[in-house]
Amino acid sequence: MSKRVQKELNSFKYKGEPIRITLGTLIMTGVCVLLIIVATFTQITIHHPYIPMNTLDYLSQDLTDYEILHHFIKKYQYIPQIPTVFFVLALMGRKFGILSILCYIILGFFFPIFALGGGISYLSEYGFGYILAFIPAVFFAGTLLKGKVDLLRIIMISALGVLAIHILGILYMLFVSTLRHAPMDMVASWIYTQSGVQIIYDIFFTFIAIYLGKQMRKILWIVMC
Repeated sequence: MSKRVQKELNSFKYKGEPIRITLGTLIMTGVCVLLIIVATFTQITIHHPYIPMNTLDYLSQDLTDYEILHHFIKKYQYIPQIPTVFFVLALMGRKFGILSILCYIILGFFFPIFALGGGISYLSEYGFGYILAFIPAVFFAGTLLKGKVDLLRIIMISALGVLAIHILGILYMLFVSTLRHAPMDMVASWIYTQSGVQIIYDIFFTFIAIYLGKQMRKILWIVMC
């Protein structure tokens, strides 16, 4: 192994200070993999305003205030997997963030830790592209996160990172649906389910996750030194 590669493997940087690969950093990587797994099977119920197409017809009916309010409030089950991935990135840095994701994907080929199961056959699942997209999105976002960042930059990174995952995920879904000759209405339904309102929540919670991860990274850096 060349000295350059060895130097890259041994670097875990915060403000230019290296932290070597130790038992502690490996344990933290394992903890991050566990966080991603837990987030995959976690659902948060969110209530948000909703305006249906038949709004005018509905309001013309003789209904109580409760029925009207209930009609315009929609319950959404949110899975915080993507914000967790970016939290891992902000906490561990680009290299260890990608390592955590790679470990998660590899484990998923042997254990049912993906949303719909696991195994090599998961490659043909419509949603697997979103998981694969974690790697380039984290690489890109991790590059932008290097050095000092402000809130505006975190917002930009959150939006670009989340959009990258969803765009690549949709492209993979279209590729799989083409191989399967799936009807377009079903594909459109899958895309809406995976990348509809989810994108808005992903960007919002990813911003919070990155900010918290950056703050916790300072503590982690002190502990690892």
